[in-house]
Amino acid sequence: MDFELNENQRLIADMIKDFGEREIAPFRNEWDDKQEFPVHIFKKFGELGLMGVLVPQAYGGSGFTYDEYITVVSEVAKLDPGIGLSVAAHNSLCTGHILQFGNEEQKQRWLPKLATAEWIGAWGLTEPNTGSDAGNMKTTARKDGNEWVINGTKNWITHGKSGDVAVVIVRTGEVGDSHGMTAFVVERGTPGFKAGKKEDKLGMRTSETAEMIFEDCRIPETSMLGKEGEGFVQAMKVLDGGRISIAALSLGIAEGAFEAALAYSQERHQFNQPIFNFQGISFKLADMATKLECAKLLTYQAAHLKNNGKPVTKESAMAKYYASECAVSFANEAVQIFGGYGYTKDYPVEKYYRDSKLCTIGEGTSEIQKLVISRQILR
Repeated sequence: MDFELNENQRLIADMIKDFGEREIAPFRNEWDDKQEFPVHIFKKFGELGLMGVLVPQAYGGSGFTYDEYITVVSEVAKLDPGIGLSVAAHNSLCTGHILQFGNEEQKQRWLPKLATAEWIGAWGLTEPNTGSDAGNMKTTARKDGNEWVINGTKNWITHGKSGDVAVVIVRTGEVGDSHGMTAFVVERGTPGFKAGKKEDKLGMRTSETAEMIFEDCRIPETSMLGKEGEGFVQAMKVLDGGRISIAALSLGIAEGAFEAALAYSQERHQFNQPIFNFQGISFKLADMATKLECAKLLTYQAAHLKNNGKPVTKESAMAKYYASECAVSFANEAVQIFGGYGYTKDYPVEKYYRDSKLCTIGEGTSEIQKLVISRQILR
């Protein structure tokens, strides 16, 4: 493994920083306060090639690897974690599912629009009563001639309201049967498909989270991804890559919190000296710097395996688990280092503090990651 950023990564990082200073930073607090999902930013990201990072150029994407993808998500997350979350969900879940399991006709139909952000993508697995327990989902699809009819509700869906197209995993067999679920692509505007409640969240407020409701929603057989009964297995493979996304998102938050705390510790003076000179502060930052490197190594190890087509279930779970816990810990320590100022919206660390917690929940809680890891190490 090469631990140096490649030229593409450096160029991407510089481009995002420059764009973010002009287009995101001045409006970040306003969007957060209003819980506004800034769709226009994602359209511009599409023009910059950031919405189809892993999509081959033949389908309108950038054709990069997971190395560049980690850079994209982490650099955007440093600017605004909510926007970083939406970039990750669009790329790795909806777009990633179609890229990995769609046939050629389906890829030609949907990937060019997703890769350029002409369309925003959503991905629906979670339901009100089935978070980690996806096998007991209640949303169903039944065959009717050459169509499928979907009924049920998905919730906690990123872009559940604004998404133009969604990959939805629904039950087509018996409850609890891992081969009784199937993945379908449903376009916005299809009769019987509508948005429900938009969640009012603690953090990640610039990333839209809403219900998707299906009432006798009819879709053609050509909307099925893969074969009937493969949906759950597909979803687990998609989440292997998705956990690298959340690890990258967590890295961005952790690094942003660390950099803000480090800078402030040198600017803030108490007892006639920078507070960094006090061991109680410098040791916090030393711990953060060490753990940040560990999180990076775990994340890029998972990316290396993914790039080379090797199994990544254990490594992506480790990266997601460790990096997300670091993000929460770093944000907490950053607020502590800032003191009273860290508790105000005048500085970015309070937003990192609120946004970071989602990373230990989304795409599998920390507890689920431990379950995945423990099962993998027994093999």
